Amino acid sequence: MAADVGGTHVRVGLIRAGGSDGGTIEILSYRKYRCGDHPSLSAILSDFGSHHPQVAHCVIATAGYPLADGSVISANLPWPLSASRIRDDLGFQAVHLVNDFEAVAHAAAHIDGSQVLQLTGPAQAPRGPTLVVGPGTGLGAALWIPVGERSVVLATEAGQAALAAGNELEMAVLQQMLRNRSHVSIEHGALSGPGLLNLYNALCAVRGATPVHATPDAVSAAACDGSDPLAVQTLELFCGILGSTIGDMALLYGVQGGIYLAGGILPKLGQFLIGSTFVERFLNKGPMAKALQRIPVKLVEHGQLGVIGAASWYLEKLATQASQHKQQMQ
Repeated sequence: MAADVGGTHVRVGLIRAGGSDGGTIEILSYRKYRCGDHPSLSAILSDFGSHHPQVAHCVIATAGYPLADGSVISANLPWPLSASRIRDDLGFQAVHLVNDFEAVAHAAAHIDGSQVLQLTGPAQAPRGPTLVVGPGTGLGAALWIPVGERSVVLATEAGQAALAAGNELEMAVLQQMLRNRSHVSIEHGALSGPGLLNLYNALCAVRGATPVHATPDAVSAAACDGSDPLAVQTLELFCGILGSTIGDMALLYGVQGGIYLAGGILPKLGQFLIGSTFVERFLNKGPMAKALQRIPVKLVEHGQLGVIGAASWYLEKLATQASQHKQQMQ
């Protein structure tokens, strides 16, 4: 069983490894749950498991910081998450935890051309460090690094870095946010669902207007249909900041193999993103623009990436352990 646990939704899949090396992934069953409708992750996994044969292993992809005792610290989950508690509650032989965007990065090898929207750069890139990043309830980012026939994934907390302003309006909005807190993160200030709403409210304050939208979905909907100029300007700010931030990440992490944009927000905003300043801001890095022009940036529209990635991470972990055991026996 593989689960992708976000602040708003949990996606669960029953997974079977296929192929001669066990590296291919087949999703036998898949279901999406709303977190707020259930008292715990154990309850969600129990409901999913009640419709399927008992499985021995469960891998959970989730945002947050894992502790040595198997629990996770996260500001975005609606209830505590503990691997040992889930194992005991549901009788799994083992429960494994992996960072959510580390899991999504492992899914990169399973993405095909029909599942992406090209935003900029060449269609193909050399094999190299690949960035997966996306705003949802929070901002996730991970780097996939090929090492021979295997790979290493660097999970990050890039969303907690300080939000940087790129023009006068963004500076004014950031100053407005700094009135209430000493640190405005990229995630809190813009690039997440709550961040989009915070961005809208701050822009309204800067413009001297009264906010009329109470949810991120309302802001994005009003922006996409053009019914509210302030919502449109908010989403334009969002896309510009997204482009600038991802350009920074590409340079900081030495990205060469491409950038995949995932997360719960962006797939709904594809056409708005194409018409925004996203690409202009992504490339606006002085002499480094030529380097960034060589990096493909693609919007991923596959809704099961977290589940596939969690399963892929687990299968690669098993393969590595088997290889190490074989070497020790020789």
